[in-house]
Amino acid sequence: MTSKLDNKTVLFIGLGMIGGSIALGLRKVFPDICILACDSDESTCQDAVEKSIVKAAVLEADAETFIVKADLIVIALPPLLCAEVLVRIEAAAAQHCVVCDVSSVKGHIKKTAADLSESFRRRLVPSHPIAGSEKSGLAFANPELLVGRNVVMTPFLDGDCAAVNLVNHLWMSLGANVYGMSAEKHDEVLAATSHLPHMLAYTTVKVLSDHGAHEDIFRYAAGGFADFTRLASSDPKMWADIFLSNSKAVRELLDTFVSQLLIWRDELSKLDMDDVATSDESLHLKLQDFFQEAKGVREVFLEAHYSRKDSQARSNTNVSLIAGPGGSVVGDLRVPGDKSISHRAVIFSSISDGVTKIKGFLQGEDSLRTVAAFREMGVTIIGPDHGELIIFGVGKFGLCKPRKALDMGNSGTAMRLLAGLLAAQPFTSVLTGDESLMQRPMNRIVEPLREMGAVIESGKSGVPPLNISGCELKGIDYNLPMASAQVQSCVLLAGLYASGETTVREPQICRDHTERMLSGFGYDVQRTEGSRISLTGGGPLVATEIEVPADISSAAFFLVAAAITPDSDLYLRHVGINPTRTGILNLLEIMGASIELQNERIVGGEPVADIRVRYSVLRGIEIPVGQVPLAIDEFPVLFIAAACADGETILTGAEELRVKESDRLAVMAEGLKTIGVDLDLFPDGICIKGNSKMQFTGGEIDSHGDHRIAMAFAVAGLRSLAEIEILDCSNVDTSFPNFAVMAKQVGLKLAML
Repeated sequence: MTSKLDNKTVLFIGLGMIGGSIALGLRKVFPDICILACDSDESTCQDAVEKSIVKAAVLEADAETFIVKADLIVIALPPLLCAEVLVRIEAAAAQHCVVCDVSSVKGHIKKTAADLSESFRRRLVPSHPIAGSEKSGLAFANPELLVGRNVVMTPFLDGDCAAVNLVNHLWMSLGANVYGMSAEKHDEVLAATSHLPHMLAYTTVKVLSDHGAHEDIFRYAAGGFADFTRLASSDPKMWADIFLSNSKAVRELLDTFVSQLLIWRDELSKLDMDDVATSDESLHLKLQDFFQEAKGVREVFLEAHYSRKDSQARSNTNVSLIAGPGGSVVGDLRVPGDKSISHRAVIFSSISDGVTKIKGFLQGEDSLRTVAAFREMGVTIIGPDHGELIIFGVGKFGLCKPRKALDMGNSGTAMRLLAGLLAAQPFTSVLTGDESLMQRPMNRIVEPLREMGAVIESGKSGVPPLNISGCELKGIDYNLPMASAQVQSCVLLAGLYASGETTVREPQICRDHTERMLSGFGYDVQRTEGSRISLTGGGPLVATEIEVPADISSAAFFLVAAAITPDSDLYLRHVGINPTRTGILNLLEIMGASIELQNERIVGGEPVADIRVRYSVLRGIEIPVGQVPLAIDEFPVLFIAAACADGETILTGAEELRVKESDRLAVMAEGLKTIGVDLDLFPDGICIKGNSKMQFTGGEIDSHGDHRIAMAFAVAGLRSLAEIEILDCSNVDTSFPNFAVMAKQVGLKLAML
């Protein structure tokens, strides 16, 4: 496959350990690439040429002779020098030249760039490979330095997408994992994780040396001291530059650090040094608790970032929720962003032309898997930060072949939608997931994609992993065998790339988020005859702005909680009320719930409203078949409402519930019986025999790792006589981060084990 760096001339300004490593890595990956260099040391220039690291090298004083020839310039200098050389580059570089750096401070560069031309600034892509060493100089250059390491890019929000994508490709070609941050966030994070530790290491060595203990310390010190002070072996000039250029963030951290040290100094000064063992037991406990807390924080960090698979395996069996009994639901909430819309926002932004800003993005595990997948395919994504993402689109044909299988975790939506997109790409890819996802049916998307010409291999019985060999597709006219927004969206995504027209016919109305969002990105989608959706492949998507409404599927747990609990009165803010998603509202209102929509409006093409829900006596109903696809994800918690309603609630035509994260019909029936609910289970539904005075018996519920079942039984605690212990709840965060915290804020009695 052609590389974005083919036929490019790359200039390195600075050939120390980092610059030399990047140059060596490029030479290894692209043997024929033209690499030039400038350095302040003549012997370094000569050495680089002699070792064939670069084609030619000159002293920095003559840098302009190479700057004019460069397509891509990598500045590998300390922060202060890096900012200074930008002015020289702007004056001499070609109009198409892209510039990046490797500095660990970005605020200084951003400030300098503000005084340069807009055209140059948009082609400047600040970057930071987090792969340093205490070693310096070209002699320590390592072509594998960035393999598996992180690089943070901090592009300007109006940056040129082609420039950003080229720099992203540079880092990924060297084996790095690429992340995006704002310059301000980057400097704050690096001050805490790198700059402060270096300051402490240097200071520790200097203070001990000044106390005359230098020789004894290094003679008798254990390995831990050498490990801790290793940072003090780094390049002094570079670190002087770093602390000057990131002084504000480091100073704020130092203030906090010094304050904590002074607290301990004052506490220790109170001790009776003649009888330390018995003088202050409370201080001993205080120190022990402080150290234990810090140790725990570190262990959590290591598990999350260095032993993720082991940590996941442990959490899948250990996390439980204890719900109830009793309580009422009162308050004002805004639940997290809509998961379905969050997935689609990332997908369409990534393949659009331009920069898309997303607000209200759901920062749950499922949605973050989609972000990670597109990062792996070369898309630069800044955030998420408080629900905001900035995505630099690569266009419909700009995705890169992933270097590893794309792990979708527990997200069936992400896997099914991405399958449609990947089927049309000019590379092979593999989609995989966790234990639950690897058992879920994929033939429903594989069959129509194969009809379009896709080459896809699945596991036995049509389950993941999916091995996809991208190829040219043709449009089809496809009748959905079931009302599934995931299948509909998968086929439409493939249709964006297919020749001719692609049409999907729905047996019942499905969620229309894909149609709405495609229209928002400037792509023509037609819906006719109520259930016929068509588009013609080949057109571009144009970047836009997206505001994700609060997820009605997440709001559903609180809608039911307030509706079934006496003395409840709850406001839910900015909830998406897309008519293809309001089955939960429609069914609760038919059951007699007191629900009021306020402040209805359209935001980013999606209807939203504030919802007030109060307690009322509910009645059982026969659920209309047409409402089933509109509430397919909300049935677990609706079953709790049905158990608290007078009479029978009957659901049929819901076979789809058998193939969700679990067999939701069977698992909910098992759990409801455990807490004292009378019911009949059908192959395609359930009959729940409820009572408005119902008080559940409590008991132990196995959620089978299904987040919606876990949260549904958490709501049941409000009407329980005893605690309900819900097992296997680690996946709750996949769709609803901080559910337990939010639930307790409005009156649910929840604890996590």
